[in-house]
Amino acid sequence: MIGELVMTGDRSHRLRILIACPDRPGIIAAVSDTLYQLGGNIVTADQHSEDPDQGMFFMRIVVQMPETAEQARDQVVKHLAPLKARFGMNVRVSPASRVKQMAVLVSREDHCLKELIWQCETREIAAQIALIISNHGDLEDRVGLAGIPFYHIPVEPDRKSIAERRASALLGGMDLVVLARYMQILSPSFVESWMGRMINIHHSFLPAFVGPNPYRQAFDRGVKLIGATAHYVTAELDQGPIIEQDVQRVDHRQRVHDLKRLGRHVERMVLARAVGWHVEDRVIVHQNRTVVFP
Repeated sequence: MIGELVMTGDRSHRLRILIACPDRPGIIAAVSDTLYQLGGNIVTADQHSEDPDQGMFFMRIVVQMPETAEQARDQVVKHLAPLKARFGMNVRVSPASRVKQMAVLVSREDHCLKELIWQCETREIAAQIALIISNHGDLEDRVGLAGIPFYHIPVEPDRKSIAERRASALLGGMDLVVLARYMQILSPSFVESWMGRMINIHHSFLPAFVGPNPYRQAFDRGVKLIGATAHYVTAELDQGPIIEQDVQRVDHRQRVHDLKRLGRHVERMVLARAVGWHVEDRVIVHQNRTVVFP
């Protein structure tokens, strides 16, 4: 994955527009004409229709505006408002040049965290890791080398609400929260406050082997493929909309520790791709599914 900002340089005049609505004729023409009237030039456009008769229509547009994106955003939102009413659209408009701020929650395993740090540093992921929170202190020295603020917030079984309040106080202003092998179940109220803005990496190919110890479950079943799943977090454990998945072929010679070793590579790449697509506004959530424009 190569970040959009890396590939295309300065994007100070570009907006990203995500659209979801019931499909019907005239949507693309109406949106294109509105942007043209504002002096916009469509740089890229991707769309997907489920069913022209009764399905949903999804679209991602990158448009170059005469003004800076920050200046143009309000005008674009204002002029798209009649189309929202006409077509029943959900519309999201964001400046392409804005580097999103994200927090990473992690426990003891660092492979996913390290991949995110590296890809953010090289701008393959167009985001900045503003802070890291862990329920263990093991990774503090390693994180310190990257110059990222690290907060150790222990989670005691009977005082989870206190830990979540401490975390919430630190997360204000974040665009995204990433669970990079954070081995704690979050409360429904905490999850609700980050709905659609919290991504988890699950170390199995969902919906198979949910819950703890998926590699042991996979080994006991003699699987020939292991995988990883990046998904948005919902109150229902491991059931959120799936963003990305991948697999690694294995055979009878691999033991549990081999599956874990192979799985770590899949996990870190799947999570990095999902985070990269999210921060570049490539993901639309509809019901419990996603449309991803990679």
